[in-house]
Amino acid sequence: MNAQVRLGDFLHSRRSQLRPEDVGVPTYGERRRVPGLRREELALLAGVSASYYARLEQGHSMNASPEVLDAIARALQLNDPERLHLHALARSTKHRSRGRRPAPEQVPSAARQLLDSLTDVPAIVVGRRSDVLAWNRPGHALFAGHLDPTSPERPPERPNLARLVFLDAHTRDLYADWPSKARAVVGNLRLVAGQYPDDAALHELVGELSAKSGDFASMWADHRVKNHTVAVYEMRHPLVGSLTVTQQTLSYGPGPGVVVATAGTGSPSRTALALLAQAIAQPSAEAIAPAAPVRPEAQAGVN
Repeated sequence: MNAQVRLGDFLHSRRSQLRPEDVGVPTYGERRRVPGLRREELALLAGVSASYYARLEQGHSMNASPEVLDAIARALQLNDPERLHLHALARSTKHRSRGRRPAPEQVPSAARQLLDSLTDVPAIVVGRRSDVLAWNRPGHALFAGHLDPTSPERPPERPNLARLVFLDAHTRDLYADWPSKARAVVGNLRLVAGQYPDDAALHELVGELSAKSGDFASMWADHRVKNHTVAVYEMRHPLVGSLTVTQQTLSYGPGPGVVVATAGTGSPSRTALALLAQAIAQPSAEAIAPAAPVRPEAQAGVN
């Protein structure tokens, strides 16, 4: 899919989800054949001509100024990540995509130091395509205990969080509210796809997930953009039972980020994380009793 099509699809999806009553457009009781605003209504709100907006949405115009894009973003009531995504899509239309395959991502030295210092806090280093580049022992135990702990060290075998969330049964079972986690993963991939339109590996990942997961295909078609740096999830871990963790992404600029999982002081979830740390410190996880019944088919999952 070329850049013009991606831009047009994003504009159309946002316009179709904006109701006339949301922006004060009178309908006079008429029966509308399509959901959302009409093109001419959106153009009027943005202060551009209907023909110009139509060309932009149809992929026939590649010279929208930042001011026009901001006006369209206001008319569409985009949030800040969505507005930045719109600008990124528009920029990508101005150069020809070469579909470059970048070199495997590396773990920044600062991220490695942080990972090494978090001996009791689950943490993983995640690349822009959601590849797991590294993890500490608690991070592996919490998010992916059923996977080879050394797999992030080999780029071709690195786990991919998006792939795990949609295609791995263990990971799906790990999240009590799996749809919320799934939407966050898709929204972040949408954001990255706008920032890196030439990333061939990212496009291959999206194509694979779209083909193998109907849930992913449906969520991807929604064009929602999310920048989840902090999110709270209820998890169902096979060793320590139910716990609620705050997953925070610590960014190192445009490169990989560190995802850490924490729980409130004195909470049952903090106790569960402590029990997990004890379990992985012992020769066998059987050395502690699980805080909830363990189902044999559930091993563990990944963020």
